[in-house]
Amino acid sequence: MSSTEPTSGPGPDAAAPGDRVAPTERLTTAEVTDVLALARAAGDADGADPLDEHVLLRLRDPGAPAVHLTARAADGTLTGYAHLDTTAPAEGVGVELVVHPAHRRRGTGRALARGVLAAASGPLRAWAHGDHPSAAALAVDLGFARARVLFQLRRPLAAALPEPVLPEGVELRAFRPGDDDESWLAVNNAAFAEHPEQGRWTVDDLRVRMAEPWFDPAGFLLAVESATGRLLGFHWTKVHERPGSARIGEVYVLGVDPSAHRGGLGRALTAAGLAHLRDRRGLDRVMLYVDESNTRAVALYERLGFARWSAHVNYQLG
Repeated sequence: MSSTEPTSGPGPDAAAPGDRVAPTERLTTAEVTDVLALARAAGDADGADPLDEHVLLRLRDPGAPAVHLTARAADGTLTGYAHLDTTAPAEGVGVELVVHPAHRRRGTGRALARGVLAAASGPLRAWAHGDHPSAAALAVDLGFARARVLFQLRRPLAAALPEPVLPEGVELRAFRPGDDDESWLAVNNAAFAEHPEQGRWTVDDLRVRMAEPWFDPAGFLLAVESATGRLLGFHWTKVHERPGSARIGEVYVLGVDPSAHRGGLGRALTAAGLAHLRDRRGLDRVMLYVDESNTRAVALYERLGFARWSAHVNYQLG
């Protein structure tokens, strides 16, 4: 949720005078353009993008199952948007909600949230990107409980980087699209077996990202066993480039096969990816996301010079 609605004021069913909240299962191309522009405006104002990558990819896929809630002023201006991921309703409907910065504190966020409650059945999982106190207040008012925290950590790349010391018998190479898809997916899903999102990827999830403009196989580093070629771990890097914003690298996904744990491979892969972002992509800063509850990973990244930048909170209902 990205909203600065007050805890008092219009009731939960109210929106700004003249606003209309309407659900649909399909957005037109023009409506998607409006939603993306609204999200950019909110991200610029809040310092955190209100819609995660998964939602943005689904917005561009007209066949993706979802419910879209739009709030519009009387003149047709899009004032707010909520996305409901209905792929696995028994496990929880994923919710992301955003109100345009110029139309906040008028009840639009509450009206959208009320629309979410009316449109969804079963448990709800709503992300608040940036952990804004107003989003927390709105969540509490509606009965949502704080369930999970995702840290964004950052570090400068100008500072000294650790050497990527690989275990004996292990070498690095770049990902080969088409050849490595299935083996990477197997290691990824094993490494993230307990993760609510990353451990459930399919080949389609991988390939839709490989089709994105930012995808660079040279920055998708694989650690393989020299003698057999068996995949042991990986560091998939990403570069964020947006007009008007400084470029920043990301430790997009980093994983080690459970059979290769405790050999220093995770640290070596992290270091190799950071060096790639600095030396080959010319970047001066990098970010990553890690669950607050994953204390082992948080400690590793802090030893590698990362520090907390922001937090994203998942609220659940039911």
